[in-house]
Amino acid sequence: MSLRGVVFTALITIALALVLRVGLVLASDKKPVDGDRATDFHALGKLDRGRNTFRYDTFGDQDFWGGTLRLHKAIEGEKLDGVGPGVGPATALAVGLKVDQDSLPSSVIADLKARRVNLSDPAVTVAWLRLNAVVGVRGFFDQSGNLTSLGIQCSFCHSTVDNALGPGIGHRLDGWANRDLNVGAIVNLSPDLSNVAKVLGVDENTVRTVLTSWGPGKFDAELFMDGKAFNGNHSGATLIPPAFGLSGVNLHTWTGWGSVTHWNAFVANLEMHGKGTFYDPRLADATRFPVAARNGFDNVRSEVDLITPKLADLHFYQLALEAPAPPHNSYDHSAARRGKQVFRGRAQCAVCHVPPLFTEPGWNMHTAEEIGIDDFQASRAPDNRYRTSPLKGLWTHTKGGFYHDGRFATLMDVVNHYDSLKGLHLSSQEKSDLIEYLKSL
Repeated sequence: MSLRGVVFTALITIALALVLRVGLVLASDKKPVDGDRATDFHALGKLDRGRNTFRYDTFGDQDFWGGTLRLHKAIEGEKLDGVGPGVGPATALAVGLKVDQDSLPSSVIADLKARRVNLSDPAVTVAWLRLNAVVGVRGFFDQSGNLTSLGIQCSFCHSTVDNALGPGIGHRLDGWANRDLNVGAIVNLSPDLSNVAKVLGVDENTVRTVLTSWGPGKFDAELFMDGKAFNGNHSGATLIPPAFGLSGVNLHTWTGWGSVTHWNAFVANLEMHGKGTFYDPRLADATRFPVAARNGFDNVRSEVDLITPKLADLHFYQLALEAPAPPHNSYDHSAARRGKQVFRGRAQCAVCHVPPLFTEPGWNMHTAEEIGIDDFQASRAPDNRYRTSPLKGLWTHTKGGFYHDGRFATLMDVVNHYDSLKGLHLSSQEKSDLIEYLKSL
């Protein structure tokens, strides 16, 4: 190009840059941008409030967990004017409770590092409750500092920690399924389960037997709807799912009861026993949901509603929780690239697990026959179907197995199941590559 051409091109480039710059300045002065900023501030406010609700709000459920079940007395133990041996941090961690190290003073962190903390002492657990450091659990104290009640929060099941300070102690990981949490064992600590027995219409010993059957990482929400505790010889409890990566996903839970915000209201009112409003006329069906119908769970109206005003912000925060990317060295990158082609091609996975949602856009439900399993859990939900679970962040919740009840111990078991069901005849290499891709999501 001649010198004249170079100069001309340079002048044109500068002129275009000036035009674009002026355009941007003018655009920034327009009223829609002011409206955009207002929307941004509104969104940030919702995120902040939703995060606070997710992590710390009990919705008034302390009247049940502390007032009715008296779990705080079981934590204190006899030496602290409670009942039984009490629950020291070692026991609490053993049943899957987590500790937020960012809520602990530096002196406590130093003592933990130096192993100067008596992890068998219930008084330490009470002290950590006073610091609001036990993830998903809030202690209530009187003016003298005595533990008077206990409540649980959304983060009880749907948060864990990164173990930065030690097993079960670290920085919060919101939205992660706590597959260590033994909900049944924790509830079983209660000195009085007569209220639960009354709701279910059974004796207290039966309740304790059912709770013991759940095991780590599982909870049976439908038990308090239909009273069906077992699928043959197996517990009816299902794995705790993650609460991240749900933006754009239609139905929530393993069996698709409703949207995220429907399930938030369902759980806050009927499972956490908070004080609010919940309406789902499907639960009035005494044939399908005898426990729910008998207890009026289809139409709950508390005198003071501590749940409904917080549902929108809670929903907003949950939808903002992205599925975490896997550690770089946690899978074979070359194999994952090949596995992506298997996923979208020969294995037919992408037919239902549609990228990038990795579930179907729309009504993401399938019959038990379609996925080749029994319909026990599906039959406990209104649509009699199983949801196509999103796959992003799969690497974070492999403990406890796969599918709703953990029936498949490994990803290879899942791949082999579909290979047989659909007659895919995948090679060993294709199966291995597919698994590496699933680990990469």
